[in-house]
Amino acid sequence: MTDIQTALSTATKLLKKTSDSASLDTEVLLCHVLNKSRSHLRAWPEKKLQEKDKQQFLQLIKQRQQGLPIAYIIGSREFWSRDFKVNNQVLIPRPDTELLIELSLRILADAQKTSLLDLGTGSGIVGITLAAERPNIDVIATDLSVQALTIAKENAATHQIKNIHFIQSNWFAQIPGLNFDLIVSNPPYIANNDPHLSQGDIRFEPKSALTSDEQGLSDIKKISAQAHNFLTHNGTLAIEHGFDQQKAVQTIFKSFNYHNIKTHSDLSGNPRVTTGQWKTK
Repeated sequence: MTDIQTALSTATKLLKKTSDSASLDTEVLLCHVLNKSRSHLRAWPEKKLQEKDKQQFLQLIKQRQQGLPIAYIIGSREFWSRDFKVNNQVLIPRPDTELLIELSLRILADAQKTSLLDLGTGSGIVGITLAAERPNIDVIATDLSVQALTIAKENAATHQIKNIHFIQSNWFAQIPGLNFDLIVSNPPYIANNDPHLSQGDIRFEPKSALTSDEQGLSDIKKISAQAHNFLTHNGTLAIEHGFDQQKAVQTIFKSFNYHNIKTHSDLSGNPRVTTGQWKTK
């Protein structure tokens, strides 16, 4: 029988050609198979694996060798200290998007009762996280994809979030006549010809949630053009975008007469989210 240490060592060697994080990948996959923490692997390196666990682990290693993202293999990814179910119908949550959460929580800090719209919710990480952190707010989360909304609803149920409502909608198309204090979105913003689309984990993610026409700016323009019709006086629009799109997004915001426009950088120092406010006439 194979022990934990040997299984990890062998699997790491198998993954080194296809993964930049081979050691971490093998630990995460074995933890998933054993339903144990990484500290358990380190505490019991000599523990023997049952044959069924060994075979399942090897199957998962093969999937990773083929490039399948870890999040899709194990069916979940942590975001803002919560586990979210994911599959190939939704994007894999990324640390960059936590900036959108931080900014939103800052905007909502003094709100007693307010409303928020999350456009293109995907697995629901933004809307659900904000609803969980601010249980006094009302959240509506939308997505065009029925499959994505199914995942988002499951995640909301898992985390027992009651103050969120999901709507299938192509951006604002099916939104009722409501006004929101904050509209947030992590829309598709990658250009259709971006070479990164054929590299790494992104190869397996839904293209409809990644790419947009006009060098990645088409959906950002659509959202910006319509959002002011759904914002309260001095309500805020916050959009996540590519690190090299700061000037373009600011120009879009200015063209639709938003004010107090600011771009905020993520932990890596890359411009990542642009915000703007709307003044009703």
